[in-house]
Amino acid sequence: MLTVTQLARRYKLSRATILYYERAGLLAPAQRSDNGYRWYGDKEAQRLEAILAYRSYGVPVAQIQDLLKRQCSKAQNDILREQFHKLETEIRKLRQQQKAIVALLQQPELMEGSMVTKQRWVDIMSAAGFDEEDMHNWHRQFEKMEPEEHQKFLESLGIEADEIKRIRNF
Repeated sequence: MLTVTQLARRYKLSRATILYYERAGLLAPAQRSDNGYRWYGDKEAQRLEAILAYRSYGVPVAQIQDLLKRQCSKAQNDILREQFHKLETEIRKLRQQQKAIVALLQQPELMEGSMVTKQRWVDIMSAAGFDEEDMHNWHRQFEKMEPEEHQKFLESLGIEADEIKRIRNF
């Protein structure tokens, strides 16, 4: 069993973050001692790992409770799909800002260095725990839900047309 401070150290968080998750109803201690100390076990540590994973995806704390329940995969899919679209919109806005700066500086080579390439995207997905089959499934779902946006996304990675066609036909 771990105290709040020990749990926070293990996950490189502040003690206040753990207490915030408790106030938000996301994480509760396994038990409290007579002196008021909170004690967390393996189950709570695993729950914290799930919370941190969802936060790393940018999911708002207010929506994480629904994701943790996992009772309704449709609700989970809806929340994650909504977050995906929010991120896509933010990426688009940032790209427009980059292009505006490049135009002002008149230095188009700046865009080339900051682009997310196919390899960088694969590395990001791998770091997030995706194996090759997961990546194929991701592309299948993207293609099924938003075929035109999927095409644009693949083009933005600098992938050749024949490879894009192959990816879209997974």
